[in-house]
Amino acid sequence: MSETKRAYFTYMVRCADGTLYTGFTVDDVHRRIAMHNAGKGAKYTKSRRPVELVWYHEWESEHEARSAEYHTKKLSRREKEELVKEFGD
Repeated sequence: MSETKRAYFTYMVRCADGTLYTGFTVDDVHRRIAMHNAGKGAKYTKSRRPVELVWYHEWESEHEARSAEYHTKKLSRREKEELVKEFGD
């Protein structure tokens, strides 16, 4: 029996107040954004809905995705906005 390969994502959303939130999820980044918008995501986004997916990257392992989440959260606002801009191009 073959195993289904999992996908791991690091993502950023822009909240209704203009702030950026960085997170991690498994398998379906769009489902996770829907959860944030339903108020079932992180405490941070709950009061800042709706959120819009503005950047994501898929990784092969959970370790890579969580590490990227950690490092992305450490970036300055300007550096995060640069990632978002490059993603949209």
